[in-house]
Amino acid sequence: MLSWAITFLIIAIVAAVLGFGGIAGTATGIAKILFVVFLVMFIASFFFGRRGRD
Repeated sequence: MLSWAITFLIIAIVAAVLGFGGIAGTATGIAKILFVVFLVMFIASFFFGRRGRD
């Protein structure tokens, strides 16, 4: 999930440099959403993964 977020962030940076504002904005939004999903899944697996090993 994190790799997809980084990929879309790189796409957004390249698109912004080349002057494609709409594509850059869309890719940035997707990267933000994927990063938040990654953080939620990471935190959930961190806490719930430790409870099952008692």
